[in-house]
This record gives sequence, structure tokens and C-alpha cells, in this order.
Amino acid sequence: MDERYDIPAADADLLAQCEVQVFRATGPGGQGVNTTDSAVRLRHLPSGITVVCRRERSQLQNKRACLERLRRRLEEHNAVLDAPERVPTRKSRAAKARQVEAKRFRARVKRARGRVDAGDE
Repeated sequence: MDERYDIPAADADLLAQCEVQVFRATGPGGQGVNTTDSAVRLRHLPSGITVVCRRERSQLQNKRACLERLRRRLEEHNAVLDAPERVPTRKSRAAKARQVEAKRFRARVKRARGRVDAGDE
């Protein structure tokens, strides 16, 4: 999964790259859910990404929703590959020592301050 996938602009072209399965959705909805194969599963063959949509009562609407999800997933996949590689950085030993010394100096300055008596105010 370390290669870019081109995303066709037309739904028909993207659908041609996919394996389409339709099945009966489960859940609430009564007879409409139990009798129609309205749920859609798309498997993008080049990438292996699978998306499922079973929200709507219409197979066509579910197919459109699946295509939108698939486009979004492919864009996310390509965006990860386009992101610059993170270069881990670490403070040098000298920089850490300077920071610790600065903290110690600050603490000495604060300890050197005298307390103010109630009568001195």
C-alpha cells in the first residue's frame, strides 16, 4: 500500500475499477429492509480498499454514497504518501545542560530573595 492510486473524475470510471456486491441490509426498517438488496459493498481492486453503505433504502443512493466514501479513502491514502517524512530531532547534550543550568540559576535567584515582614510593608 505504498503507491499512489489515480482517482477517476467520473463515477462510472471509478466503478469500473471496483468489484460491486449488493446484499440485504440489516437493522430497523421492516419489510423494506427484509425484501430488497439495497446495501452496497465496493472493493477497489487496485488498492484493496473496501467500503460499505447500507443507510439509504435505495441501492442507487447507497452506491453513490459508497463512491464518495471510496474517493475520500483514496484521497486520504494518497495524502499520507504525499506528506513529508518526519525528521526526528533531539536536543544535544550541551543544550540540555544549558537548560538545566539556567533552571538552577533561576532557583538560586529566587531563593536569594528575602521574605517581607508584615511590619516592613
